[in-house]
Amino acid sequence: MNATEVLIDLATRPLIAAEQLRPALTPERLNAHPHHDNSIAWLLWHAAREIDEQLSQLSGAVPLWTAQGFDVRFDLEVEPHHIGYGHSSAEARAIVVTDPDLLVSYLSAVVGAQVEYLRSLSETALDDVIDAQWDPPVTRGVRLVSISADALAHVEQAAYLAGMGAGAFEPAPGVGAA
Repeated sequence: MNATEVLIDLATRPLIAAEQLRPALTPERLNAHPHHDNSIAWLLWHAAREIDEQLSQLSGAVPLWTAQGFDVRFDLEVEPHHIGYGHSSAEARAIVVTDPDLLVSYLSAVVGAQVEYLRSLSETALDDVIDAQWDPPVTRGVRLVSISADALAHVEQAAYLAGMGAGAFEPAPGVGAA
């Protein structure tokens, strides 16, 4: 197995984990908050957004958020390139998504784009320095690991929340009980 194959395996893990969550992804549970600002919906949305935006920076492609109309389908009041990083409590709680299939569909699309991008790279391209502001400088390969690891961490946080009992949640306003 070469480095690109390892990165492809890593890139698919957030989607596999999200798909395993489907039975627990009810509109009520998606948007309930476990006495914290980040709901399952926010975590899955953020995982997909961070892959999409960072991948577009690497590949030069337009983010799928706008290119495939996910911004319209989600109908959220967020800036086009905003990924949720640094969201205030109110901003995080404003991410309300009642369609679990839409969340998983967006994640599937961005993971598919990431895998396609990875397949286009040579092994030597993984060594390209893409951000020299850090010590050590960040290579393409390191950034790709970071993208996937961060997305996987957020999906696994969503899985943890999905396994919590209903009593651990504050109901989302207007959506129902967890």
